[in-house]
Amino acid sequence: MADTIDLIDHLLSDLKKVGGVEACAAASRDGLLIRAIMQKEQISESFAAMSATMLGAAETATTELGKGIPNRIVVEAEHGRLIVVGAGPKALLIVLIDPSIGLGLILLELEKAAEKLKELLT
Repeated sequence: MADTIDLIDHLLSDLKKVGGVEACAAASRDGLLIRAIMQKEQISESFAAMSATMLGAAETATTELGKGIPNRIVVEAEHGRLIVVGAGPKALLIVLIDPSIGLGLILLELEKAAEKLKELLT
């Protein structure tokens, strides 16, 4: 398990290096924090829990409407964007980004990281 945690830390560290990423975290589907890289570490557990709740609600809404499971949710606010992506049946990845940064590279890197996290936890 220690090796897995080290690999998750490395994955998050690489994700944090993507331009515009201010914070990132890995969490279980039920909102338990696995690991995080955030300036305000004291809020990382609630950050993970609220993000899991939002993704779960989005999944319920889209499946009830017959549209399938969403690839991601993006919350846009005045001072930042929050992106939550599923990483298999056990986990999710969350990033907080600068609002002025384009989403292209970040979404690409986030999808690759989510696939790696899914493999680590399988």
